[in-house]
Amino acid sequence: MRDLGGDYESWLERLRFDDRDLVPVIAQDATTRAVLMLAWMNPEAFRRTLATSRATYWSRSRQTYWVKGETSGHTQHVREVRIDCDGDTILLFVDQQGPACHTGTTTCFDAHLVFVDGGRSDQFGATGD
Repeated sequence: MRDLGGDYESWLERLRFDDRDLVPVIAQDATTRAVLMLAWMNPEAFRRTLATSRATYWSRSRQTYWVKGETSGHTQHVREVRIDCDGDTILLFVDQQGPACHTGTTTCFDAHLVFVDGGRSDQFGATGD
């Protein structure tokens, strides 16, 4: 793993934003390693996240920045940032306070389909989070 230090611009140079100037971000619990949610960042949201250590995203529907937990109190303190090999996805390891999902569940990925021995089982539904 290559440490790019605190030079935010060198981090931005590694990122490949899409035609809307966005990149997907996966938030993962730093302790449990549970995948919590997927959101989006533009370059400024990324800068704000690195500067404050608070996950700051770009809302595609509201066309504005949102700091996770700013209104709900369910904050994400960023402990580590990783960029994938293509530079087109960000992975945040976070300390999550409260549920990550707006529905009140720990993770946004609470529906699951289980495959057993190469075939689909009849277990489909919420995890009961």
